[in-house]
Amino acid sequence: MKKYTKIAAGVIAAGVFVGTFGFLYKKSQPEVVVYATHKPAVKDLEKTTLITGQIEPRDEVSIKPQISGIIAELYKEPGQMVKKDEVIAKVKVIPDMGNLNAAENRVELASINMKQAETDMKRMKELYASKLVSTEEYEKTEVSYRQAKAELLTAKDALNIVREGMSLSNAKMSTTLIRSTIDGLILDIPVKVGNNVILSNTFNDGTTVASVADMSNLIFRGKVDETEVGKVHNGMPVEISIGALENVTLDAVLEYISPKAVDNNGAKQFEIKAAITLPDSLTIRSGYSANAKIVLQRASKVLTIPEAAVDFAGDSTFVYLLTDSVPTQKFRKQPVEIGLSDGIYIEVKSGLKGNEIVRGIEKK
Repeated sequence: MKKYTKIAAGVIAAGVFVGTFGFLYKKSQPEVVVYATHKPAVKDLEKTTLITGQIEPRDEVSIKPQISGIIAELYKEPGQMVKKDEVIAKVKVIPDMGNLNAAENRVELASINMKQAETDMKRMKELYASKLVSTEEYEKTEVSYRQAKAELLTAKDALNIVREGMSLSNAKMSTTLIRSTIDGLILDIPVKVGNNVILSNTFNDGTTVASVADMSNLIFRGKVDETEVGKVHNGMPVEISIGALENVTLDAVLEYISPKAVDNNGAKQFEIKAAITLPDSLTIRSGYSANAKIVLQRASKVLTIPEAAVDFAGDSTFVYLLTDSVPTQKFRKQPVEIGLSDGIYIEVKSGLKGNEIVRGIEKK
């Protein structure tokens, strides 16, 4: 019995030894690495830049009052079309007490002068009829009378403007009526009936009563990085895509590149503008977020491989050509000259033939 036990123990020990040796041997062997392979293909390559921005009307006009007061009536709403000189709102004037007092005093003084001028004119007519004064003296009195009359009319007109914002001589040009200065679409009316509004002056930009724009003349406005601004120029075609409109792209032409950079979170960027060609059937709203794609470089029908297959070493570039695949893959290092890249594929100018196969990334 003891004999069989010893034999069994020996067999177990031998099995453990052999298994351990096999495991260690297998671990010591190098693991076979398998790479993806690629055959060069002829493609058209484009190097593009994508610029974020928004759609805006080329000219957006802020309509402001010509006189301070309170909004008495609103005749238009956002989204409505308006013609030039069409009335958008009416302002009720709250006269300044200082200006009102001065205007009233001017009218009172002009009235006194007018009464005196009338008296003088009446007396002069009697004397002139009796040939007691010369024609020259009569004409001087008549001129003074006319001047006093004109001054009284002017004073009353000025008083009415202070009180009502309206000229007595030309009610159509009333400053209480706020009119559009262009033909276009009303984008916004930020005031309500009863709101105070002030006219523009040296110390204040004035209250915007309405924003009006020609929505048939739109531009894309965005910012391009300083690393790419030297590659763009006026007249370049631009492709605009709008996030709010699926499957819609618009043609545009780059028309403006700012000569001065602005700092954006540490990055230097330059503002650009592109004129958009707008189809008649499409309605675009001001402020839509959009992306502009600009083709910086283009290469047609060139030999390409995935950029991940290129090995960069200093100023030199290499690929690894497949020389054998049985029993394991074998590769040969090959210098190549590269060209344009679109970020996925890269042009190979020389050093590679169309029927050769290059090593890609390692398969997992």
